[in-house]
Amino acid sequence: MNLLNPIHTERRECQDCYKCVRCCPVKAIKFENNYASVIPELCVLCGACVEACPNGAKRVRDDLPRARQLLELRERVYVSLAPSFFSEFPGIEPARLVAALERLGFAGVSETALGAQQVSAHVARLLEQGSPRVYLSSACPTAVAFIQKYLPAQSKLLTDLLSPALAHARLLRQRFGEQIGVVFVGPCISKKSEADSHPELIDVVLTFEDLRRWLQQERIDPKWLNPEPERHRFVPEAAEEGALYPIDGGMNAGIRAHCSVSDSQFMCFSGLRSIERGLQGIEQLKPESPLFVELLACEGGCVSGPRTSRDQGTATKRYRILRQASYPEALIPRQPVRGLDVSWAQQNTPVVPARHTEAEVREVLRGVGKFSMEDEHNCGGCGYDTCREFAKAFLDGKAERTMCVTYMRKLATKKANALMRKMPSAVVIVDEKLRVIEHNESFVRMFARPGDAQEQPPELDGASIQCLVPFPNLFHAVLKSGEDLLDRDLKYRDTILHGSLFSIEKHRVVGGLFQDITRPAVQKQQIISKAREVIQKNLATVQQIAYLLGENAAESESILDSIIESFSAGGLGEQSPDPHDWKRLYRG
Repeated sequence: MNLLNPIHTERRECQDCYKCVRCCPVKAIKFENNYASVIPELCVLCGACVEACPNGAKRVRDDLPRARQLLELRERVYVSLAPSFFSEFPGIEPARLVAALERLGFAGVSETALGAQQVSAHVARLLEQGSPRVYLSSACPTAVAFIQKYLPAQSKLLTDLLSPALAHARLLRQRFGEQIGVVFVGPCISKKSEADSHPELIDVVLTFEDLRRWLQQERIDPKWLNPEPERHRFVPEAAEEGALYPIDGGMNAGIRAHCSVSDSQFMCFSGLRSIERGLQGIEQLKPESPLFVELLACEGGCVSGPRTSRDQGTATKRYRILRQASYPEALIPRQPVRGLDVSWAQQNTPVVPARHTEAEVREVLRGVGKFSMEDEHNCGGCGYDTCREFAKAFLDGKAERTMCVTYMRKLATKKANALMRKMPSAVVIVDEKLRVIEHNESFVRMFARPGDAQEQPPELDGASIQCLVPFPNLFHAVLKSGEDLLDRDLKYRDTILHGSLFSIEKHRVVGGLFQDITRPAVQKQQIISKAREVIQKNLATVQQIAYLLGENAAESESILDSIIESFSAGGLGEQSPDPHDWKRLYRG
C-alpha cells in the first residue's frame, strides 16, 4: 500500500515564511517553486515543523479513515494505548476511556506500557549479562532515526530491541491471535512511520488529536459514561512501572524498579539537540560497568510530544504520570514473557552530506550579492544559521536564491528606485508625520520653487510635505482614513495636475503620483483615453437602439476611431495636420 508521508505540505497554505526550515533540527525541508516540502529520506519525524507552521501547511497524515475501515474488515481490533493518556485526558478514569473506545467498536483496550515492561526486562538482562559498555535505548523511533541517519558512529551502541509499541503489538497478537487488528493511539508522529515499516504488527496509528476528533464525530463524551469496573478494564492486565515511560527518566526508573541491575549506571537525554551534544564522542567511552542511556526525542519526554495538548505545562503532565503509575513496594525482578520475541534487526541508513568546494560556495554567495565576509550577515532569515549553510543548501537543491532576505530586499529597493527614477510622473512617499521618505526627480522638477530648476536640485528627504505642495491636506486625509484618493484634478500654479494618493501602510505611509495634464504628450494620451471611453459607451447604446440610429452609429464610431488614430500615429514633435484638410483629419 502506497501511503502518504506521515508529514506532508498543503501547498496552497504554504506562506514561504521559512519557519519550518528554521525549526527543523536536521534541515529536512526543500524549497521549490515558493513552497516547502519535507524530504522523507532526511526527516526524522520529530514534528517540529508541524508545530511551527503558522498557517497549518505542514499536515500530519490522517489515518482515521483507515482505522474505521479496519473495524469493518477485522472481527476483533484492539487499541494499544500509550501511557501518556493519563496526562492527555486528565480527570477521566481509565474505565471511562475504555468504555468510550469500546463504543467506537474496539474489542478491547490494552496499555502500551505492557510492551514497555517487556523491553525493560530485556534491557535488564542485557545489562546483567552483557559486557561493560554503553547501551543506547531504542524505545523512541525519532531518536533512533536521528542516530541512524546523523550519528552513525553511535548507532552501533543502540540496543537490538523493538520499541514498546511494537513489542506490545506482538504481545497482543501472541495473546489474542495473529488475525486481530491493532491500532496504536498516542502522542507521536514517528509511530506512523514505525507502523508503516511493520504492518504485520501495527495496522494503524492514531494521534490523541485523532481520537478526540473521532469521539466528537460520534458524540461520545467519556465523562458522561457509566462504565462497569469488571468489564471496562485494560486487557490482558493493567500495567505497572511501564507507565513511567512517557517522562524523561521513566524508562530508567522502570528498569531499576523491577530489575536487578545494581552495578549499572544510567543516564537520560531528552530533546534532539541534547541527544546530539550528550552522545558526542560516547562511542569512545570505555565504562567499567554497563552504562545505559535513555533517549527521548521530545524535551521532557512523550508527554511533550508533537500531537499532545498544549493547555498544561510539562511539570503538570509529569505529575499526573507519576501519580497514576503504581507498582508494589516489594520489588521482584520482572521476567520476559516466554516465547515473546522483541529483537530488532537494525537497518542503518546514514545521511552522507554532499561535499562542496569553496569556489562553489563563493559562487552561490556572489549570486545573492555577498562578495565579501562583511556581506555575510548570517541573519537567519532564510532559515539557515549562516549564509554559508544557505549556500550549501542551495547547492544541495534544498534552497532558492529568493530565500535570502537581504538579497531580495536590496533587489526590491533597486527595482523600486529604478522605476521611480524613470517614471515621467512625479512620485513622492511620506510617513505619518508628513515627512518625505522617497521621491523622484520629476517630483523635484514639478514642485521646485522658481529658480531651483536651474540650480542644484534640493534634497527633499525628511522635508515636510506641507512646505512642498499646496494640498498637504489630501495626504493627511489618506493617512487618517486609510482610504485611497484616486484620479483627482488639482490646480497648481498655471497647470492642472492629475493626482492619485494611495495608502502603502495604513495610517503610516502614503504615496502620491502626479501628472501635468497640460503638457502636450499628456493631453494627447488623455484625449485618446477619453475617445476610447466614448466609443465603448456609444457602442453599448447602439446595441440597444441600433434600429433608430442606423448609419449614424457607424459614422460616429468611425469619427472617434479616426481621432484616436490621428493622435496615436504621431509623436510629440510631429507636424500638426492642416486644420482644413478634413479628409486627413477624419479618415487618417
